[in-house]
Amino acid sequence: MLDTTLIKEKKSTYIDHDRLFKMLIKSFFQEFMEAFFPEECAFINFSTVKFMEQEVITDIFKGEKRRIDILAEVTMKFEDKLILIHVEPQSYYQEEFNERMFIYLSRLYEKYRIPILPIAVFSYNERKDIPQKFTINFPTSQILEFNYLQLHLKKKNWREFIKTDNPAVAALLSNMGYTKEERIQVRLEFLRMISRMELDPARMELLYGFFETYLKLTREEEVQVEKEIAKLPEEEADRILELPNSYFERGIEKGMEKRGVELVKNMHKRGLSVEQIADYSGISLEKVKEIIKNSSQY
Repeated sequence: MLDTTLIKEKKSTYIDHDRLFKMLIKSFFQEFMEAFFPEECAFINFSTVKFMEQEVITDIFKGEKRRIDILAEVTMKFEDKLILIHVEPQSYYQEEFNERMFIYLSRLYEKYRIPILPIAVFSYNERKDIPQKFTINFPTSQILEFNYLQLHLKKKNWREFIKTDNPAVAALLSNMGYTKEERIQVRLEFLRMISRMELDPARMELLYGFFETYLKLTREEEVQVEKEIAKLPEEEADRILELPNSYFERGIEKGMEKRGVELVKNMHKRGLSVEQIADYSGISLEKVKEIIKNSSQY
């Protein structure tokens, strides 16, 4: 039986947004594409999806390195042709993001020389628009026009997605546009959605961990959710109440943070500098220093 009083109120102060989104989208790649990019999805043979090793893009002008989060190689449905799908989650507003997406595409095309479908997934709270294209112009002509697909979750109405049994959508409800007063209803609809899905425990826990990272209710709100569950048809309420307690006690972020700590410790033991550890692991320099400092105290 579901015991929501066991849910911990303490929330981690360190959230690796890129890693969370990367894990979710890679685990439910086809479902993600079907929900938010159905037109493009119709041309993709998902049985051939192969995720590539993480690409590191060096920006010599700005003196920085960036990692491409998700890069999948797939074949087209109606022709024997390989393409790359690049998905870039972005958790904060960046005015020049369109230029960054163009740089990613140009470097990837230089290396692979096959068509690339670039997609940006915005999860930041601001509703500011980022240009969906990047252009280079000359007074007499347009030299270049680069376009990429956008998914701005905060601009999506969560109510439009609750009838689907799509696991990627269920988790991403937590990042869509809803008011403070709608938090309880969003959580309830999430539970209704996952209760209809037949997923293995690991994938189910991934969904719940992702959702709870971004929409964590208070104890009072959890009590209200229980009251709302009781109002549902008996069969549906029973399905929700039969969800294992473990989904409601553990979040993915806690496990990811633990694995990140172990990774940093191992690299430090091998003699890597804090800068190298931060570069290779994708963990911030400040967090790496904090982990090493804390581990040296024991």
